[in-house]
Amino acid sequence: MPSPQTEGTWPSGTMTAARITAVGKVEAAVVPVPGLMAGHALVQVELVGLCGTDLELLHGEATYITDGRIQLPWTFGHEWTGTVVATAGTIPGATGEISPGTRVVGQTMVACLACRTCRSGQRGLCPDMQEIGLYGIDGAAAQYVRVPVHALVPVPDDVDDTAAVLVEPAVTVARALADTRCSLTDGVAVIGTGTIGLLAVMLANAVSGDVTAIGVDPAGLDLALQVGARRALRSGAAPAEGFSLVIEASGTAAGLLEAVRVTRTGGRIAAVGVVGGGLRDFPAGEVTLRGLTLYGIRHGLDHYDQTLQLFADGILSAEPLIHSRHPLTRPDEAFDALANRSTGQPKVLLSTRA
Repeated sequence: MPSPQTEGTWPSGTMTAARITAVGKVEAAVVPVPGLMAGHALVQVELVGLCGTDLELLHGEATYITDGRIQLPWTFGHEWTGTVVATAGTIPGATGEISPGTRVVGQTMVACLACRTCRSGQRGLCPDMQEIGLYGIDGAAAQYVRVPVHALVPVPDDVDDTAAVLVEPAVTVARALADTRCSLTDGVAVIGTGTIGLLAVMLANAVSGDVTAIGVDPAGLDLALQVGARRALRSGAAPAEGFSLVIEASGTAAGLLEAVRVTRTGGRIAAVGVVGGGLRDFPAGEVTLRGLTLYGIRHGLDHYDQTLQLFADGILSAEPLIHSRHPLTRPDEAFDALANRSTGQPKVLLSTRA
C-alpha cells in the first residue's frame, strides 16, 4: 500500500521521551519517532503540564494502570502544546487550519468520530474513546507526539505557550460553568485550590463576581484570593447552604460531601474532580429533599476554542499558577517538585527546550 501524501517533512529516527518505566520510577529514554500514519499530524512538543493524574500513574494508582488499559513503560503527558511538523493522509495545502508551522494544543480525549454516539454529536461520551497520555495513544512527554488531525486545535498568536499548556485542564472549568449556567446572580463556592480549582475561581469571578474558595492548603487559599476569590475558607468553615453554585474541584470524597453541605436548597453542584474509590455515607436524601442538581463534568471537549479565547482576553491567566519548569531529560525532578511543592502554585511543567 502506498504511503499517504504528506505536507511537511515527517522525521524518522529516534527522540527523547520521558517514560514511567516501573511503579515509582520515571526517566528519560530514547525511543523511535512515531511513524507516519494517515489522518495524523506529527507535533514537535514545546511544554507538557503535570498534574495529580500523572502522579497517580507514577505510583501505579491510576485506574488506567489498575484496570490494564496501559502497561509500563509508558510515555505520559496529556496537557501539552507544540507546533505541527508534518501531516499525513491529506492533500498538501488542503489541511485547513492544521498544517506545518501551526501552533496547537491537543484534545486529550480522542473520539472515534464513527460510532453512533459520535454521530449524534456526543463525541465526549464516545465508547471507543482514547486519551493521549492516559490510554490508547502515547503521551506528549517527548520531543514529538503523533495525534489525529481532528484532535488538534490551533493556538492564536496572542496566547503564549504557558497559557496554551493549561488549556486542557481549563476546558473542564469552561464546561462546568456552561452546564450549570453560572450567572451574575450566583454566589459561587469552589472547593479545591489545585489547577482546576484556581482556574474555576478565575472564570467564576469573571461571570458572577462573588466567589469563595474552600480548601485545606493555606498557600493555595492565599493564591485563590490573589486570582479572584472574594473569600477563602478552610474546609468545614463555610456556611451550610451558603451558595447557589458549588464547583467541586478537589476530587476527594470529603470535598464532595462538603459540596452538598454548603449548597443551598435548589442549588447546583458541578463535580469536576474525580473521586477515587467508593463514597460512604453520601447524603443522597439531602440531594433529593433539598432539590439539588448534581452535574458530572466529563472534560470539556467542545470548549477548546472558547477557552483559548478566555486566555487571549486575560480572563484566565497561566503565570500565577506555574510552580516550576524542568527539562524533559530530567522528569524525576519535575515529579519531585509536583509531589513536594510547598507553595500554592500547583502547575509543574516539562520543557523540551530547557
